[in-house]
Amino acid sequence: MTDYRLETRTIAGTDIRVSPIGFGTVKLGRDQGVKYPSGFRIPDDSEARELLKLAQTLGINLLDTAPAYGTSEERLGSLLKGQRDNWVICSKVGEEFENGESRFDFTPEHIRFSIERSLKRLNTDWIEMVLVHSNGDDVNIIQQYGCLEVLKALKKEGKILASGMSTKTVEGGIMALEKSDIAMVTYNLKEQAEKPVLDYALRNDKGILIKKALASGHVCLEGEDPVEKSMELVFSHPATSAAVIGTINPLHLKSNAESCARVIRLLES
Repeated sequence: MTDYRLETRTIAGTDIRVSPIGFGTVKLGRDQGVKYPSGFRIPDDSEARELLKLAQTLGINLLDTAPAYGTSEERLGSLLKGQRDNWVICSKVGEEFENGESRFDFTPEHIRFSIERSLKRLNTDWIEMVLVHSNGDDVNIIQQYGCLEVLKALKKEGKILASGMSTKTVEGGIMALEKSDIAMVTYNLKEQAEKPVLDYALRNDKGILIKKALASGHVCLEGEDPVEKSMELVFSHPATSAAVIGTINPLHLKSNAESCARVIRLLES
């Protein structure tokens, strides 16, 4: 047991409580077309189960998945059997990954189909958070397809508890927050262009999840701990609810969680 167990916090504007570190599960289901510095092998069920057990021991309750993450949703549906209530799941709609390539479909029909499929794959009656998986054309997606309105309707039906968008632009991030609960944005030591989205979220009681907090493993600092410095940047902004980290290395997962807990303790002291 770590001395630095993570404590949950409420995502602004919702009743959802999450650990400040989320376990990103792309590497549980997909090893093609992923932007990581080195190759990896998808963990088998036994290894995946141990990773989830370790995550729980560290205080992690947030799992990030998506239809575009290969078999990630289906595997989680099986691995979480009997322990669904212990986890908060964030999934996506809009991006599909087939035959080694991504394709996007933001139509209302596809979003409804995608949610129903995710519920079956995850073996659950509800998903805590569902985000539109942007292809980078954030504003056009929001305005042309009405996908955030579809998610809002699914929220009313009780199939999802909160909705939002994983965005790639400041304008798109702010527009997503105007129309939904949560934006997932890139924010790290190398990329801070989307900080205005965090500022908007703080002013308007909206949720923020951070992706690529460690710059997908590319961060490197001379003479300093890059993970610690990354955590300091991410959590020094009070809008941040959680940062999703995609490691499948148990030592890295433990180290990342301990760095996060240590940084938060210092920031709050």
